[in-house]
Amino acid sequence: MEAILALEDGRVFRGRSQGAAGEVTGEVVFNTAMTGYQEVLTDPSYHGQIVVMTCPHIGNYGTNALDHESFRPQLAGFVVRELARYTSNWRATQGLQDYLKRYDVPCITEVDTRAITRHIRTRGALRGVLSTLDRDPSSLVGKAEQAPRLEDADLVAEVSCRERYAWTEPRDARWAGAAAAAPVGERPHCVALDFGAKRNILRLLRETGFEVTVVPATTSAEALLALRPDAVFLSNGPGDPAVVRYAVESVSRLIGRVPVFGICLGHQIAALALGARTFKLKFGHHGANHPVKDLRTGRVAVTSQNHGYAVDPDSLPEGAEVTHLNLNDGTCEGFVHRGSRLMAVQHHPESSPGPHDALELFREFRELVAASSATPAAGERKDRP
Repeated sequence: MEAILALEDGRVFRGRSQGAAGEVTGEVVFNTAMTGYQEVLTDPSYHGQIVVMTCPHIGNYGTNALDHESFRPQLAGFVVRELARYTSNWRATQGLQDYLKRYDVPCITEVDTRAITRHIRTRGALRGVLSTLDRDPSSLVGKAEQAPRLEDADLVAEVSCRERYAWTEPRDARWAGAAAAAPVGERPHCVALDFGAKRNILRLLRETGFEVTVVPATTSAEALLALRPDAVFLSNGPGDPAVVRYAVESVSRLIGRVPVFGICLGHQIAALALGARTFKLKFGHHGANHPVKDLRTGRVAVTSQNHGYAVDPDSLPEGAEVTHLNLNDGTCEGFVHRGSRLMAVQHHPESSPGPHDALELFREFRELVAASSATPAAGERKDRP
């Protein structure tokens, strides 16, 4: 079956459908990871996007029930040069093509993904339509022009959990070791605001020694503090952080009252809560090979990334210190506000997919919480909520 990818600027790519039949719209972005396609498919931060994989051969090791980062694929559509016809891996339970059809994900193959990537790098992220139903290029371009923009939609509301729940699942013992777990009964309580949280983040918080409770993104600061947290985590998620004003307002009332750690969208929301600004990147950072320098140590980590917005470091308030720098384009990859016991990073230290170079950030957060319990911040009551 033929499939067509049409971009809002008039560029059209014809290929073959090897996923579900249908038609979807979304912002078209490219991902440079060579492996980890199942984690990419199920990452809620890709909600509302059509993802182009730059690696030309995708799907050779199949899919399984263990590598989900959420309960199902979250992206709108998938674009690959060549989808593997055969699966060869002892962990595989299903081929990628059958997996895409099972979860109703349209996928176009046999297109020039290098040309698409170069086009996006030149023009910036563009809205697009991926269709197996409409074969009229001009019609599809028109639909792409009318597609919703990410900055006009609250995508977080579509991927956040609906009710509070406890997370108790550790990482697989073969991969464990980010930090020694605290004995049962001595775990500090970390409440995670779910803006589209990846499961491996929650696993690592648990592994690092926290008792973890996950709450919806709309949870107010007062309701969250009523859970008596020793720490608050701000998760990754999709879309423009400026749209999620309810989360920014809640986080602004949490900062200074309890230690806070933000990743990806959580990093951006923490910055906005401090009064800083964010801006849209030309084509975003999506992949598993981005070099990030820790300015405190000089150490460079190869990191996993997935975001379309960044924090303006010049807008951070007094007391905030940039800690991490993206070596590809010089954007802010992390900051701390020591007086408020706040740390945040733009990249994904939990990987999944990607390298494990930045796992120590979870230990750093655990140590911040331990130090805070011994010496509460000025104005904080030891008997809080």
